[in-house]
This record gives sequence, C-alpha cells and structure tokens, in this order.
Amino acid sequence: MNLEFLDYAFMQRALLAAVLVGITAPAVGIYLVQRRQALLGDGIGHVAMTGVGLGFLLSWSPVWMATAVSVLGAVLMELIRWYGKTRGDLALAMLFYGGMAGGVMFINLAPGGSNANLTSYLFGSLSTVSESDVTAICLLAAFVVLVTVGLRRQLFAVSQDEEFARVTGLPVRALNLLTAVTAAVTVTVAMRVVGLLLVSALMVVPVAAAQQLSRSFAATFAISVAIGVSVAIGGTVTSYYQDVPPGATIVLLTIGAFVLLTVAATPLARRRARAAARVAAQEAGDPAECVIPVGRKPTGKVGV
Repeated sequence: MNLEFLDYAFMQRALLAAVLVGITAPAVGIYLVQRRQALLGDGIGHVAMTGVGLGFLLSWSPVWMATAVSVLGAVLMELIRWYGKTRGDLALAMLFYGGMAGGVMFINLAPGGSNANLTSYLFGSLSTVSESDVTAICLLAAFVVLVTVGLRRQLFAVSQDEEFARVTGLPVRALNLLTAVTAAVTVTVAMRVVGLLLVSALMVVPVAAAQQLSRSFAATFAISVAIGVSVAIGGTVTSYYQDVPPGATIVLLTIGAFVLLTVAATPLARRRARAAARVAAQEAGDPAECVIPVGRKPTGKVGV
C-alpha cells in the first residue's frame, strides 16, 4: 500500500487526531449505552456549536471554547435530568436548539466569519487540523482515558444500577456528572475529525458492534475501542485518497462494521441460546432430550 500520505504534516496531524478519537469515543460511549443515553453525545454536539462560534467571535481557540461550553451544557443536562421531571424534555430541546442557533449567530457576527467556517466543525476536516488543535486533542484525550479506564468499576456500577451503587456508598451524582463532563470533552476531541453532528455515532455504534461478539464489559470495551481506532484510521485515509468528507466516511465504515459483525455473530448467538436452554433444563431437572432447539417450534411429540 502506498503510504505517501504520511509525508504530509496535515495528514500526520489528522491521523493522530483520528486515533485519539477512535479510542476516546467508544471508551465513553460504552457507559452511555449502559445508561441508555446513547443520544447524549448528539445533544452535547449541538451545544458545542455555540462554543465554536464564540471562539471565532472572541478570537480564541474554538476547541477550548467549545470544551468549556459543552462541559457547561453537560452539567446543565445532568441538572435537568435530576430536577426537570415533567418539563425535562422541553428544557433539553431548548438547550440543544439554542446551542445550534447560538453557534450560527456568533460565527456570523465574528469578523470575516460565515457559515462556511462552521462546516469543518460540523462534519470534520482533515486539512484544518492545526498543531494547536492536536495539542488540545491530546490533553483532552488523556483526561478521557484517565477517567474511563481509571474509574471503570465505579462508572460501570453506576451505569448498571444507580440504586445499588448508592447503597454501596458510591457518590452516584458525582459519577453521573463526571460521565456527562467526560462525554462533553470527547465531543470536542472528535469534532475536528468526525464533526459535531456525527460524533455520537462513533460513541455508540462501535459499542453496539462489539456487543454482538461479547457480553463481557471488559471484552466489549476492548473490542469497541479496536473498532473505533480501525474505522477512524480507515476513514481518514479513504478521505485523503477519495476526497470525501472524513466524518461521513468514518461513520459509514462504523455502520458497515456493525452490519458485518451482526451477520458473523448470528451463529454464535444461536449456539449461546442453545447452551443456555440446556443449562436451564438441567437446573430444572428436565432430561436433555426434552429441550426444544432454538428456532424450532414444538411438535407436540416427546421423544422416549
């Protein structure tokens, strides 16, 4: 394979950013999937648009400004989830749409700003990943990995059962808040490569694909990160050679990986179901020949 793309500094920066995105997005996404908050990343992405617009308006780094705004938005989302009750959905909707509107407004108020400046942040862009962006992405990715790996037992416990975690003495609200903040940081890590509007897919789909092969948390975590890194690199390289948007390419590759693993895992799932049925029958004291094979209807006849 021709590796000429590695001769270009912008591709080196883009590939490094892609690898970090491939690691961090599924690492956070596995907790969001467990908490049934798969679309949280999408909402944070909308809020982060205001940060990008403010960065252009104030001539500050859009990455760091988006990080600050998205973290604030994530905290507000958690507060709404705790106290919002019946009006929580309405408040979240206003927060999401307000974030989008704020981003468009601020970037158009910026000197020389236009919606074209926002496009690379919405859908990702290889050529615009600067050295300062890479530095910010590396620092933010280190924080995400530290939290998702270092506190994996506590975060997993809270994601599975908040009440049980609270009884065991874990600071449930603090951990929920930390998960939301980590998701916000991940969105800003990924926005230069995947884009704010597509980052949620890279947080969720690799986890769903990994779950087709394993039910173990540790194995699912490792497989989803491997998928994330593979599709991020593959999408970045494909974008260079075919001149297509990197974010869309990465997401389509991720969905393709999910489809392939789902098809490949179907026989494995059937074997697991048959094994589980045999174990259940043995525990119930039924003879093995009375177990009905998975996928086959009972005929009314029992073997002797």
